[in-house]
Amino acid sequence: ELEKLGLRDDVDLHVYEVPVEYQTVQRLIPALWKKHSPQLVVHVGVSGMATTVTLEKCGHNVGYKGLDNCRFCPGSQCCVEGGPECIDSVIDMDTVCKRVSALGLDVMVTISKDAGRYLCDFTYYTSLYQSRGRSAFVHVPPLGKPYTAEQLGRALQAIIEEMLD
Repeated sequence: ELEKLGLRDDVDLHVYEVPVEYQTVQRLIPALWKKHSPQLVVHVGVSGMATTVTLEKCGHNVGYKGLDNCRFCPGSQCCVEGGPECIDSVIDMDTVCKRVSALGLDVMVTISKDAGRYLCDFTYYTSLYQSRGRSAFVHVPPLGKPYTAEQLGRALQAIIEEMLD
């Protein structure tokens, strides 16, 4: 939906679907950073537990015990051996949340400090590590629970544009 809506004219939007696979994330995320050298990367993941659009403040390096779609789990249970325990985004998620909430969109936006220690968190940490914090992660609920694709697309559009300001 965001691809249809687009962003401001001065923003190049690249949308990629990242498989729920640890090894693919470890290979693909650094390659995309190298290919595009972006100002910002915003990852979006669906959480079956989410009831709001959730801005994640940080990514975690350790604690990955769940098997991915290939039935694989990193033996070290971490993203980057020797990396910091947690990396915070340089984006002020509290301010983004307040400003987007003030727009009056019919979507509730909240903040989290735990992206779940599964592929979303793994992807986020990997990207934060690559970018020195110039990444964001947004969890969204499944479509229709409670938001439509258009509502989520407009919320993501507002969130990303706010992050870029």
